[in-house]
Amino acid sequence: MDHLPRYEFQKCVGRYHGEYQQKSFSCWDQLLAMAFAQFTYRESLRDIEACLRSMGGKLYHMGFRGKVARSTLADPNENRDWRIFADFAQVLIGIARPLYAQDPIGVELDQSLYALDSTTIDLCLSLFPWAKFRKHKGAVKMHTLLDLHGNIPTFIGITDGKVHDVNILDEIFPEAGAFYVMDRGYVDFERLYIFTLSAAFFVVRTKSNVLLQRRYSHPVDKSTGVRSDHTVILTAIDSVKAYPDTLRRVSYLDFKTRKRFKFLTNNFTLPAITIAQIYKSRWQVELFFKWIKQHLRIKAFYGTSENAVKTQIWIAVSVYVLVAIIRKRLRLEVSLYQILQILSVTLFEKTPILQALQAPDSQDDPLVNVNQLILFDF
Repeated sequence: MDHLPRYEFQKCVGRYHGEYQQKSFSCWDQLLAMAFAQFTYRESLRDIEACLRSMGGKLYHMGFRGKVARSTLADPNENRDWRIFADFAQVLIGIARPLYAQDPIGVELDQSLYALDSTTIDLCLSLFPWAKFRKHKGAVKMHTLLDLHGNIPTFIGITDGKVHDVNILDEIFPEAGAFYVMDRGYVDFERLYIFTLSAAFFVVRTKSNVLLQRRYSHPVDKSTGVRSDHTVILTAIDSVKAYPDTLRRVSYLDFKTRKRFKFLTNNFTLPAITIAQIYKSRWQVELFFKWIKQHLRIKAFYGTSENAVKTQIWIAVSVYVLVAIIRKRLRLEVSLYQILQILSVTLFEKTPILQALQAPDSQDDPLVNVNQLILFDF
């Protein structure tokens, strides 16, 4: 936890008066307890309380200044402004992104590449009545803009399940020169035109009911899978008003699945096969959602209010980004999954992980001492 910028966290706390009339259990205590729950996969508040009490002699040295009890933790989760932890997660994201700026993304592209998508987290409607989704089902949506250099989330929006994906485009400020890749759920030409006006590029899979007229055809190498490369214009009256410029339509055939894909983009300079590869890289955001649902606690919640749910999700994101920062700072060649697994059983000890992972046959030896595989002191 020494890798967390404590001063920046206190600035976030002061911004929202997080510790007003709260002296016994600080926001830092709350962050530590919830991060502990994420690292060790705790099931409930009672579980967190019991495990932390069992390590009572070490809590002070870990940074706790207040007594961790179930009610003591439940009340801040319900009442303290979740934006404290959202802002702090953005601070960590700002630290992590430069560390991964030179990582390969699988596409020959000099510009930044972002993937936008959402995932649905199912909830019980009787326990979470504010999270309306369907008649007898509750859910929240986690809208994420993922920087594909290192798979670092740069924007996260948490809404109820009824909010359509395309509405989240109103909250994104395009970066000039960057590429944004999205699926067909984000086809809204009025909103996409904002990317063009901002000198940003988008690659989106088109819908079958989009009316287009071909203006120019460009030669393609069909051995790469590209079937056509056209300059097109929209023909529907409302669409033309929303997006008056020309677009580029690329048709691509996947040799393995024999499926044909059609993409729309406002970039006319990259090769057609690169446009197809950019869309293929969108799958990284799906893998990100799968990873955090499997390895972090964001499907079962410790509180039922909207504030408690958002607090837990943002702290989970902070833990993910923190481990990504540690991985780069310590120059570890192991995956984030391996680091999290090691931390889950060795969280209260301090031994260099780098030496343990580089030891000969350490991963193959079933008798390796688990106490040697430790990253840093919690």
